[in-house]
Amino acid sequence: MRLNNSYFFTLREDAKDEDSVSSNLLVRAGFIKKSSSGVYMILPMGWKVLQKIEAIIRDEMNKTGCQELLMPALIPEDVYVASGRRAGFGNSMFSLKDRKGQPYVLGPTHEELFAIAAKMQIRSYKDMPFSLYQMQTKFRDEPRPRYGLIRVREFIMKDAYTFDKDEHDCDIAYQKQFNAYKNIMDRLHLNYKIVRADTGVMGGLLSEEFQAVTPLGEDILVLCDDCGFASNIEVAPCVPEKEEDDGTRETLTKEETPNSRTIEEVAEHFHKSAKKFVKTLIYNVDGKAVAVMVRGDRDVNETKLRKLLNANEVELADPTMVEDATGAEVGFAGPINIKCSVYADEEVKYMHNFIVGANETGYHYSGVNNEDFKVEAYADLRNIADGDICPQCGKKVHFAHGIEVGNTFKLGTKYSKALNLQYLDQNNQLQYVWMGSYGIGPARAMAALAEQNADDNGINWPKDLAPYQAAIVIISMKKEEQVKAAEDIYEKLTAKGYDVILDNRDVRPGVKFKDMDLVGIPYRITVGRGVSEGKVEVKPRTGEKKDIAIEDVLSETDAFFKD
Repeated sequence: MRLNNSYFFTLREDAKDEDSVSSNLLVRAGFIKKSSSGVYMILPMGWKVLQKIEAIIRDEMNKTGCQELLMPALIPEDVYVASGRRAGFGNSMFSLKDRKGQPYVLGPTHEELFAIAAKMQIRSYKDMPFSLYQMQTKFRDEPRPRYGLIRVREFIMKDAYTFDKDEHDCDIAYQKQFNAYKNIMDRLHLNYKIVRADTGVMGGLLSEEFQAVTPLGEDILVLCDDCGFASNIEVAPCVPEKEEDDGTRETLTKEETPNSRTIEEVAEHFHKSAKKFVKTLIYNVDGKAVAVMVRGDRDVNETKLRKLLNANEVELADPTMVEDATGAEVGFAGPINIKCSVYADEEVKYMHNFIVGANETGYHYSGVNNEDFKVEAYADLRNIADGDICPQCGKKVHFAHGIEVGNTFKLGTKYSKALNLQYLDQNNQLQYVWMGSYGIGPARAMAALAEQNADDNGINWPKDLAPYQAAIVIISMKKEEQVKAAEDIYEKLTAKGYDVILDNRDVRPGVKFKDMDLVGIPYRITVGRGVSEGKVEVKPRTGEKKDIAIEDVLSETDAFFKD
């Protein structure tokens, strides 16, 4: 590409409305431009990188025998009603009506349509296995779009689906896709971890996430270096800390605690550690108040609570719901005589003589034990903490942050039962099809790569993913000798198959150098005064520059890209 008369721009200053390193650099380098909150234009430079990422994904998908197709984005709403997912998506679905008043949605994901398409093929067990995939735009009305391409409302996704006759074959198909995903992540040069995750609105039997490790990441990864345990914090199981029991039981006592609502304030009042307190949080679970108890220094895991109660929506209750359940202001909830169901983290089961709210404004109970109140169930309902015991080996876990760039779901028969996707088995009996679902976000992968490979000068893309492999920079457009030499090199490199920029703009050399570093061109060839001596300067983006003979440019470039 010759830059003169091409669509190419960069920004010298940071983007004012971007909140991450990657989004700032991608905007400054002219890869993307925000058009509205959570919606981005993918500009020519960004499209080049995205196409290279998609080419790798397509290659690995095709190697598994997966066939590509394209589903519509505009989908009748009743498709999601039939599968039972319309309520689960809630306000995150973009919905609209056609001129006849029929309700439609913009597809957030396509399990339902793929199951419907599979019905066209599947009659008997002989019609399986097979797998399908697409590269298609999805829409989700994120309440808080942020971090550029990481949390958006419109995005490209590669989603694939496998169809099998039973769990055994589904496991085989899942492993094939899982291995393809590992190949994709390796070829994208991502620093990533594979973690167990919540199945969420997708449902099914198993979910695993491919997380690009970066401090920006929204997801907290729980890792153990000793045994390799890796999990998203949402589903990481916790080993309860068991308090020693000497058999002593204190007298249950109500005590006035004015102006003491938070754990810190109550701990200061009683002069005890937060570990001797149990906080009772009131949640709105599908419209009903539910009390959840965890040790004072712990946090409730809302994903675990949602799964325990098989709920669609879980959120902290508003003050009115809290007061209705407790009879007190927020900050004094406790399990004794509360007017709603109580669930407790299993760690509470091993606590003795602890302190709770008294369901009376300005009061707490001390000397509380589990026999003093009724619990519907004890369960693992807390977040694991950095430094906690590894549930797999007993050593200590540590946290990292990650950007979810891919996920794999073993769906089982969830969607085939909802949409009546059946087949006749060897005994001529009807059975439900087993499905798997597999997603990758190419634009998220691009953002994760930019985040992981950012440096002081721009984005240090991997050689095979940069928008262009090499840049030929002409020092002076007024020197015909330099222009001609640059054009000759450009023609030779492009004829050899290299993706090359010829920077023939009439701007200062320093501007050209900064631009090429900002957009992340791996290899720069500078054509300047040395041309009169038959030489040009070559420089890897992060390496040292050197002068070489013009006739050696092709061999030097070959050597660089073979490393």
